[in-house]
Amino acid sequence: MNTTPSINAGKKPDVNQMIRKDIKAKWDKLSDQDLMSLQNRDDLVTQVVAKYGLERPQVQRDVDALLKSREISRKA
Repeated sequence: MNTTPSINAGKKPDVNQMIRKDIKAKWDKLSDQDLMSLQNRDDLVTQVVAKYGLERPQVQRDVDALLKSREISRKA
C-alpha cells in the first residue's frame, strides 16, 4: 500500500469561486460585491432580475441551467 501523500491532497478547488466565475461570465453586470453577497439561488435570481430587467421565470430557468446541481453558499 502506497502511503505517499498525493500532490493534490488537501487542495480542493474552491467550488464557490468556480460558480461565481461562471455566473460572472454569463451576467457581467453583476459586480464582485454582488457575487460575494449571494447566499443562494434565489439571491442570484433576484440580482439578475434587478440588473437586467428580465422576467423572473426566465431568469430562474437560466440560473437552474447554469448551476444544475451546484449550490451557492456564502463563506463565513
